[in-house]
Amino acid sequence: MESKYEVRSNNATSDERLARIDLKLEAIVIPVSDVDRAKEFYGRLGWRLDADFPFENGFRVVQFTPPGSGCSVQFGTRITSATPGSAQGLYLIVSNIEAARDQLVVQSAKVSDVFHAGTPGAQFEPIGASGRLDGPASDHASYSSFVTFSDPDGNAWLLQEVTARLPGRIDLAKTSFASVNDLATALRRAAAAHGQHEERIKHADTDWPAWYAEYMVREQAGGELPQ
Repeated sequence: MESKYEVRSNNATSDERLARIDLKLEAIVIPVSDVDRAKEFYGRLGWRLDADFPFENGFRVVQFTPPGSGCSVQFGTRITSATPGSAQGLYLIVSNIEAARDQLVVQSAKVSDVFHAGTPGAQFEPIGASGRLDGPASDHASYSSFVTFSDPDGNAWLLQEVTARLPGRIDLAKTSFASVNDLATALRRAAAAHGQHEERIKHADTDWPAWYAEYMVREQAGGELPQ
């Protein structure tokens, strides 16, 4: 008997009947108990205030966007029935975990120390849990170093350091850097790798801009790095 369910390929273009429609995650809703307090907190972090729209029926929506992010966060009144503080494990990706933590400290956020997971999933455990190991992961392995912080209601954010994506996560033709800091950090990693490259070839590489560019694109997209 033929199943009524059909499993389709991830490659929608393989079927001419299907049209690929982009689905862009652009906003998430978090529950807060005091809108003005939450607005002050996220504003203090330096996140961009996009909107604060109150309506006569009591509905109010406030939207902030983290620096360099393509996704925004919304909260307000009559916007969700979820319990304030119940949003947990909200990911923020950074290219330099220590620098990101230092910035949060300056902005008066209460943040954890940098840690890495000693056991799978330890990044979601509370501060002080045995699965959290102090300091960044060995060699700052991509996806492996974390910092956590919460807003006044307890909505929990998780900073994760990502320097090289797993293969297939980013289109090589669409490589980009979201901020000056991300670009500068990528350039420093490329410079360090290029220094090792020149040691191997035993002479100065006059075409270093092309080598840097190839290294940075491949690293971000999870491709094989140049040797």
